[in-house]
Amino acid sequence: MALIPFDDRDGFIWFNGKMTPWREAKIHVISHGLHYASSIFEGERAYNGKIFKSREHSERFVRSARLIDMDMPYSVDELETAKYETMKANNLADCYVRPVAWRGAEQMGIAARQTKTHVAIAVWAWPAYFSTELLENGITMQTSQWRKPAPETAPTASKTACLYAIGTMSKHAAENAGCHDALMLDYRGLVAEATGANLFMVKNNKIFTPIPDCFLNGITRQTVIEIAHELNIPLQETRITPEDLMQADEIFLSGTATEITPVGKIDTHTFNVGPVFKQIRTRYLELVNS
Repeated sequence: MALIPFDDRDGFIWFNGKMTPWREAKIHVISHGLHYASSIFEGERAYNGKIFKSREHSERFVRSARLIDMDMPYSVDELETAKYETMKANNLADCYVRPVAWRGAEQMGIAARQTKTHVAIAVWAWPAYFSTELLENGITMQTSQWRKPAPETAPTASKTACLYAIGTMSKHAAENAGCHDALMLDYRGLVAEATGANLFMVKNNKIFTPIPDCFLNGITRQTVIEIAHELNIPLQETRITPEDLMQADEIFLSGTATEITPVGKIDTHTFNVGPVFKQIRTRYLELVNS
């Protein structure tokens, strides 16, 4: 199936406070955000007209801007209103929501104090990230050669574009090897996450997840932790070595795009799509559709 280019679609994008026809929402090629990755974004999903944990996403969006020393011209309340206005303008109730902010073309060079922060919000229909078959059998992953940076070397708590380059390279390498995604280790060689989703392992009916000290503490990740507590499933945030991971009974991922997705294989090791994952996924789908 041919992909529909994202710059050639019908609809509207909220662009610097105005609803703009989709094809007219453009930036100049000499923009700081393009040349120096001074850009932040969010990934959100709306179910039945309601964006799941919308305000938490808007708060993180503003916080991400602050972490990379970028001015944010809109408040959380203004962003909340704009997201729902964009959904209404595009007549979408079930959709993906992408706020993005970047530094403009007023100044070129490492310094960017004279640039203006531009903000846009786009929404589009996006069904389940993985097929029903993969949700039944689990996706396959390959351990990446690239590692998540130390927090002293990058703004790892910000959802900023510059941190996703190694994710793209890792996912391409995994796809070239016939896998769906890549396992990312951190700068210490410990398990971190997938290229765009957090990771959980199950051993003896207990859930373990890496401590997010050098990668994003995902909002869906936090939701999984809340669900585990609600269902009285023991959960521990801890250091996980690759050797620990390969001894797991179950492994699953969490993220706005991927939702709750099982892992069936990492490198040469296979894992069950088991009862703990199924409980977590069932409850998650109940929450987002409530």
